[in-house]
Amino acid sequence: MAATDLPYRPCVGIALFNRDGLVWIGRRADAPDDAEGTGTWWQMPQGGIDKGEDPFQAALRELHEETSITSAALIERAPDVVRYDLPEHLVGQSWGGRYRGQEQHWFALRFKGTDDEIDIAAPGGGQHKPEFSEWRWEKLANVPGLVVDFKRPVYDEVALLFADIGG
Repeated sequence: MAATDLPYRPCVGIALFNRDGLVWIGRRADAPDDAEGTGTWWQMPQGGIDKGEDPFQAALRELHEETSITSAALIERAPDVVRYDLPEHLVGQSWGGRYRGQEQHWFALRFKGTDDEIDIAAPGGGQHKPEFSEWRWEKLANVPGLVVDFKRPVYDEVALLFADIGG
């Protein structure tokens, strides 16, 4: 089956803004079994939507599973989904070869907690495998230049969509 015949994986992405207008980014842990290929690039929290799950609830769940954060409030939701295709060499090995890439619902959230709430070493109260090796707050406009090449168009679009929120 050609990659173009495969569907997109339904997902969410979270642009979490702190009080200074910076967004949370994490450096991906280099895991050899990662669905999107190995690498230690930066990205914002994101993940799959479970069958029947509301995208906003999925965003809150993914944020907690990846960062332990629960103190977040909705600022706005992107009006449309944003898609990316995996590089051809990853299509057959990622997500069991079932998807060509991701179709993401993006949310801008305001972080209401303090940095000590963030725990990437034992995310989700230690219930989930760490996905990030380090994290920091960054200007949204800088994030597209820090992500893996095949995700850059998504991050360019997210940076434009939420440009009026960040500092």
